[in-house]
Parts: sequence; structure tokens; C-alpha cells
Amino acid sequence: MRRVIVFALLALALPMAAWADGINLTNQFGSITISSSGISTVGSELISFNNVVAPKGHSLGTVTYTTGALLTGTIAGGGTFDPTGSTFIVTGKGSYGQPKGTIFSGTFVGPIDWTLVSQTHQKVTYTLTGSLSGQLYTGRTVTGSTTQTIVSSVGQIKGGVGHITFGSTHLNTPEPGTLGLLGTGLLGIAGAFRRKKV
Repeated sequence: MRRVIVFALLALALPMAAWADGINLTNQFGSITISSSGISTVGSELISFNNVVAPKGHSLGTVTYTTGALLTGTIAGGGTFDPTGSTFIVTGKGSYGQPKGTIFSGTFVGPIDWTLVSQTHQKVTYTLTGSLSGQLYTGRTVTGSTTQTIVSSVGQIKGGVGHITFGSTHLNTPEPGTLGLLGTGLLGIAGAFRRKKV
């Protein structure tokens, strides 16, 4: 009985370990255009890819995204955007050890939150957050999430313009070695149950 409990705990722990690792990306600069039809970006630079960081004055590639139409709320006060027709694409230059070409190509899944974080007389700050799903450069389908911080002025946001100050994206990627251990653990459990039946 004790062996079965140990195998069961192992089987529960391994999937969590398998998804513990991931890819972390950051982006800066660039701008957005925003209207009730959606948000689109121009010129946001990929600054880091896991432990690879772009030298000062350089970038590792680009990050571009679009959303669907505004579903709830207002552009000035915050709301949610539709994921339908959205995109989220990360492209690498390959010049500093990061992958070259499309690193991630996906879409937003679920509502995309547009949140007013702070407002002063001259400056407004928003965050755009959402869940992602798409294909990694390895060919594997992965999920993830992103938070993009956008600043603007009251006048600019009324005109549909904002500036990306920082974006953080995490993509969940299973470790092949840990998945192998998961398979071995599950085979062990199957063997224990089979031996017990015989």
C-alpha cells in the first residue's frame, strides 16, 4: 500500500514540475494605435529572451500584437477587448543567441483586459493583460500570458495613441527530461497495479 501512495504522489508532482519552467520575454518602446475597433502595435523591441539580454542600444527582435474590438468599458477609462482576430507575434534576429525568425506566433484567448492604472493632469498609464495560445519556434503548441504597460497623455489617448514602456510575457514550456520522468513514473504505477492484480 505504501508503494502505491508513493507512486501516486510522484505522479501528481511530476506534471507540476514539467510545466514549472518556461520562456520569459520582455519588450520595450514602440507605440500603439487604439480605437473601439481594437489595438495594434508598431516598433516594440524584444529586449530579453530568457537569459539573453540585448546590449544597450540594440534589440533581439520585435514584439507585435493586435486585439479585436472593444467589448466593454471605454478606451479612456478601461475595459475589455475581444480576442477574436487578435495576434501576438515575437520575432527574433538571431544575432545574440536567441532564435532567428518567428519565436512565437499566437493569439489572445479570453477577454483582453485594458486597465487604467494611474492618471495625473498630463499622464495616463494603462496595462493590457491577456492569456495567449500559439506555436513556439520548436513547433510545439504552448500557452502563456502577457502584461503590457502603456503610457500616454489625456490628449494623445483621445487621439488613439499610446507608448509601450514595458512588456512582460511568459510562455509555458514543458521540459522534455521532466516529461520523460513523468512517463517513467506512470509506467511504474501501471506496473505496481498490474503486479498487485496477478
